[in-house]
Amino acid sequence: MRTRILVGTIMAVLAACMLIADLYLAPVYPFLLLVILLLALGASSELHRLLQFLPNRPPFWLCAGGVLAVLLANWPVHILDYYLGGSGQAKLQFGLDPWQFVAFTFAGATMLAFVAEAPRYRNDGGALLRIALAILFVAYLGLLPCFLVQLRWPAPPPYPGPPHGALTMAIFVPKFGDVAAYFTGRLFGRHRMAPAISPKKTWEGFVGGLLGAVLTALLLNRTLNPLLQAVHFDPAFDLAGQSSVLRGGDWAALGFGLTVGLAGVLGDLAESLIKRDCRRKDAADTVPGFGGVLDVIDSVIFAAPVAYLWLRW
Repeated sequence: MRTRILVGTIMAVLAACMLIADLYLAPVYPFLLLVILLLALGASSELHRLLQFLPNRPPFWLCAGGVLAVLLANWPVHILDYYLGGSGQAKLQFGLDPWQFVAFTFAGATMLAFVAEAPRYRNDGGALLRIALAILFVAYLGLLPCFLVQLRWPAPPPYPGPPHGALTMAIFVPKFGDVAAYFTGRLFGRHRMAPAISPKKTWEGFVGGLLGAVLTALLLNRTLNPLLQAVHFDPAFDLAGQSSVLRGGDWAALGFGLTVGLAGVLGDLAESLIKRDCRRKDAADTVPGFGGVLDVIDSVIFAAPVAYLWLRW
């Protein structure tokens, strides 16, 4: 437990430092892009190693290449928009939308999965499985995280606050829900939640995790905008009167914490399902006390689309 607490604290501090650094370095220096690509490459390597225990698996270059390409597709429109003066000029002048780039890149990766399989077809009954695994790979580690990445940029009115408030909530709410679930489960856990998939998860830990996610959402919703205003990282943002990240104040934060916390639990169970099917307890041993990169980011991956709905729709 000591190792988990120490490493978890270090990762939380590093995540906060990443967000602060990105305030000043992006978009000219796409700091968040480099961090995201490194995490994606590490997670791709771990997931591909897990798949070696299945009868068939697609080549690593196809899986990791598709993941990195889909994630990279988030940036071009925003960088162009920055040099055109911001405020959605890339869409106004050229009709460009970042989600179009993401969608077409994912479609290209899907088609490539079929094309790459054709020359190596040997009538072994594994072609469709390899194609399906490649598409799942790119959707899981490439497409779902795009919802998190897109929170990096300002949203048009009436969404309150700068983008890093939204990004911080999308990362820290599910992760602090994880922390609360872990300690609540260890202290009070009696009733197993999904013994076939994750034997250590309990309903008591589940409730504690949701409470932790809600409390984190309430705290961040009230404090992030005043904090960002205080550091004056961008004069273009005037947060006067915008005391919360979410429209709707505490009630919105309550809903955000519950739904994002629940999505985080589902993300954890989804990764556990993958590991169990591949007959492994952890994705890797690269992060002491946690397992691998995939074990660290699994809850955030599933929470990202739900957080995006709250923060952008």
